Amino acid sequence: MRMAELARESGCTVATIKYYLRVGLLPAGEETAATQADYHPSHVARLRLIRVLREVGDVPISRIGEVLAAIDDRNRPLHQILGAAHYALGPQPGDASPALGAARQEMVAFVLGRGWEVEPVAPAFDLLASAVVALRRLGAKCSTVVFAPYADAAFHLAELELASIDPSRGPSDTVTQVIVGTVVYEQVLVALRRLAEEHYSNQRFGDRGAVGQGQGPAER
Repeated sequence: MRMAELARESGCTVATIKYYLRVGLLPAGEETAATQADYHPSHVARLRLIRVLREVGDVPISRIGEVLAAIDDRNRPLHQILGAAHYALGPQPGDASPALGAARQEMVAFVLGRGWEVEPVAPAFDLLASAVVALRRLGAKCSTVVFAPYADAAFHLAELELASIDPSRGPSDTVTQVIVGTVVYEQVLVALRRLAEEHYSNQRFGDRGAVGQGQGPAER
């Protein structure tokens, strides 16, 4: 297919595709003339993955390059490729305050103590540590016991989500499935949790007769 067709199939503009070619995120097409090249379905798949990383995961171009390099490394196991994708979705490392550093160490000990096979350098620990620090600044008693039910739920969700992924379609497609699952279904989880809290708030504190009348929890 020509560049214009590649743009239609992938949903990317010609200018964007040329940029990705220039920075090495997209491999060159098969040259057919001095100024023309043929592109294949693999180029469409690569562009769709880049779009997911950029538009859904908000991953910087430099970190997308790391993910794609992992995918193209035929000697790297699938687990490591998925790890590269997850780490790319994580927060950028910054200067940790003493409180943040201590909370991070506490969360690493908590997670590894549950028998989870994860790397202590995983960016998700930074998110956990930030949550711990924020709770403690609000005066909440925050110990690892508080997180145990969340860890149990997360474990079963991860098991369910990864069981539904078909790795037979290749590393690129598998990474896309994981990223969509991570980013999109995190939003689903947050939304459903808030709706469940509204339900239980109404059950425990509210006027049940107000349900369905367009009143929020604060108005009941």
